[in-house]
Parts: sequence; structure tokens; C-alpha cells
Amino acid sequence: MKYEDRIAVVTGAGSGIGRALTLALTRRGAQVAAADIDTAGLAQTESACRPGAVTTYRVDVADRAAVLAFADQVKRDLGPASLVFNNAGVDLVAGIAEMSWDDFDWLTGINIGGVISGTKAFLPQLIESGRPDRPARLVNISSAFGLIAVPYQGAYATSKFAVRGFTETLRQELIIDDRPVTAHCVHPGVIRTNFNANMRTSLDEDEAGRFRRVADRAALTGAEKAADAILRGVDKNRGRILVGPDGYAVAAMARLLGARYSAIFARLGKLQARN
Repeated sequence: MKYEDRIAVVTGAGSGIGRALTLALTRRGAQVAAADIDTAGLAQTESACRPGAVTTYRVDVADRAAVLAFADQVKRDLGPASLVFNNAGVDLVAGIAEMSWDDFDWLTGINIGGVISGTKAFLPQLIESGRPDRPARLVNISSAFGLIAVPYQGAYATSKFAVRGFTETLRQELIIDDRPVTAHCVHPGVIRTNFNANMRTSLDEDEAGRFRRVADRAALTGAEKAADAILRGVDKNRGRILVGPDGYAVAAMARLLGARYSAIFARLGKLQARN
């Protein structure tokens, strides 16, 4: 896929995979509209890219009106988008019985609402800019936990399963309607970013610290490699894009074990709790 003269939109561009995607896209010649609620992070992303390649926007993706206004502003500033990466996301580590409604609504507002609003806001531009020989691309970031669920990640898994269902449905509808747009759902494993630094949790400080250390050790893939894997998958028009060895392992587990995986994880969690 040629990226020159393409207008790309990346949410959550202030750090992590979003920053790496922004850098990778600008290196390939795209003009990027980079959005995040973290303006300091956005400034760092912009400074790391070639001059003039990035236009930054402060956007809270949980605010639907703000996302719709953002889409209109991008079209006015840069032209219709032809690549959209709904990447912004957050984490909540809490048992379903213990999590607060406020925390649950915070996570789903960003992880589900942000993806749906971003998709609906930019889809008319993608249809306008796409051609049969040069389709526009819509890329929604789910997770390996959009393929399986694990204990104390119930809210996160709920959101990522929702992103998967939403995106897979859209991909089919775009094909049925002969739209010049392809939809892609990305399932990364644990990526080396600052993602866990901003998570909410019902755990006490010691338990939360242990969780973060375990997650850091489990991060097998850097953000730059993740971004390259995502763009390769988009280039090959893969509906489901797996990222990292753990992403592939989880997909294989879901396929081979089916619903039995949940009983295995529950037993392992019980053994760990006893220890």
C-alpha cells in the first residue's frame, strides 16, 4: 500500500502503540492527524516525526461530540481521511464484584465508545476517499483479551470483545455494500508501553505493584514492532491482525481449547491465590 498523499488519523497518539503508529506512518509518507487527551505526550510524538508531517488535536474519545467535531476539523485542515486507527484505550484491573460503576463507565466510554464514535465519525470520509483500486482503511485496536478473557480483567475483556464484534460486523457490511473501505481488528499481546501506568484498579498498592511488574515482564513486543506488524497486516488486507508471539499463542489457545480455556484459567488462578 502506498502511503504518500494519504491522510491518516491516529487516536491515543501521545504514547505507546499510537505514537509508534504515527512515527511509522509519517516515515512512509502519510500526513497524520494525531489525537490524544495528553497534550504533553502529543507534543513529544510530533517532535519525533519529520517536520510538518503531524497535526495534533486534543480529543477525549469518550466524548462523542468532541470526536465528531474532531472529524470535521481534520477534513477542514487536511482533507478527508483515508486511514483511521482507533487506538486509544485504558485498563481496569478489578474483580467484577468489586469494580465501581464509575470505573466501568470510564473504561467502556474510552475503549468501546471511543472506537464506535471514531468509526462512525470518520466512515463517511473513508468512503469518500477510498477507491476500488486504493481502498481506505479502518483499523480498530482490540487485544488478545478480545479473544479470551482472564480473571480481574472483566471490564477490559468486555470492551475488547465488543471492539472485535463491532469491527468484524463492519468488515462484512463493507464487503456486502461494495464500499471502497476495509475494516481490520488488531489483537496485540502485551506490548512494552506505559499502558499499565495509567490503569485503574481495586487492588491495594502492593497487589497493584505486583500486577504491573508481572505485566512488564510479560511484555514481549516493543511498540515499534507492534506498529510495523499492524501496518503489514493492513497491507495484506487481513481482517484479524495478531501482534506478538503471545497474541498468536492466545489465538491458538482460543481455537484449540474453545470454551474449556476458562475452566483452566480459573483453576490456575485459584492455585495462585492459595500461594
